[in-house]
Amino acid sequence: MSDHPHDREAFAALDALRTALAAHGVTLPSLDLHLPSYAGRYSTPPLIALGNCNAATARLLAEALTAGGGR
Repeated sequence: MSDHPHDREAFAALDALRTALAAHGVTLPSLDLHLPSYAGRYSTPPLIALGNCNAATARLLAEALTAGGGR
């Protein structure tokens, strides 16, 4: 892992999202950093790729977001 502030921010956000999803029983197998977003861009943090999921996981994710009440 790079020591660039944007990298630390992206890894922290990725970890927080993975933890929050797990608390609702949701696992997105493809959840990771979007590696092409590292290509020459250091003015913004790398993107986080949510990836693909099956219908059951999409339903769990929707239920978790709905139960969260929105902010």
